[in-house]
Amino acid sequence: MSNRRTVVGVMGAGEGASAKAVALAEELGECISTRGWVLLTGGRPAGVMAGASRGANRVEGHLVVGVLPDEGSREERQSTAELDLALFTGLGKARNVINVLSADVVVICGGGGPGTASEAAHALNAGRPLILLAVPPLWREFFCSLSKGVQSVSNVQECCRLIEAILTEA
Repeated sequence: MSNRRTVVGVMGAGEGASAKAVALAEELGECISTRGWVLLTGGRPAGVMAGASRGANRVEGHLVVGVLPDEGSREERQSTAELDLALFTGLGKARNVINVLSADVVVICGGGGPGTASEAAHALNAGRPLILLAVPPLWREFFCSLSKGVQSVSNVQECCRLIEAILTEA
């Protein structure tokens, strides 16, 4: 029997995230940690990444992993207070592949920019379950047109129930 914990990747906008997306990410991070799953994000102290980390940190026994694009300067290391494990890759945007391949399930929270879109595309290419949480209609239409396996939900409770169902099927 394995002691490996489930890793849920939460991806979304950084500095450009809407207040709604950040609030959803915070609720999602808490929901993930409450179930004993590991939260994995892009690690930056902004937007969806920061919101999800804040939410997860409310739960005792949480584990928050951030896969960061930079090499970890002194300032960058100091900005990772909400992460239990900060992985400095020095890979820039290429770290998006690590985010996706390290997650058992990928959740796109609220949409985002090209980086978030690349993570959704990498999830599809890697065969990772992809859940779209409260994304704009254009995102939903596009990513759902690429794969019948993409799931779209409007709230966090529905998202966490779907993750549980996906894990049960695996």
